[in-house]
Amino acid sequence: MRTLEKLMCANRGEIAIRVFRAATELGLRTVAIYSHEDRVHLHRYKADEGYLVGEHLSPVGAYLAIDEIIRIAKDAEVDAIHPGYGFLAENAAFARACQRAGVAFVGPSPTILETFGDKTAARAQA
Repeated sequence: MRTLEKLMCANRGEIAIRVFRAATELGLRTVAIYSHEDRVHLHRYKADEGYLVGEHLSPVGAYLAIDEIIRIAKDAEVDAIHPGYGFLAENAAFARACQRAGVAFVGPSPTILETFGDKTAARAQA
């Protein structure tokens, strides 16, 4: 098991601020991503590092840009990504992209996300 030293939150606003606060209390360095429109928002400044994501995308599109988020995580030497809620929190493709990149996904495995993202399959498993 590897040591967790640096955590990215792939979200914005209050949820990112809360993730950063908890991570800081655990002694972790924190990384924010932010859209062009969010460049002056507080979550960017509550993290140890901040990176622009999806420069030419809509604000929502920026936080859904899986390949770019993974690239930033690798460039920033992030150990894990917390998806927050909404955006990519229940996205199996994002969890799988994290796995492929060697970055821990803070959440369920891609298989669990796929199974329980399908409401019929989730009921069958319950």
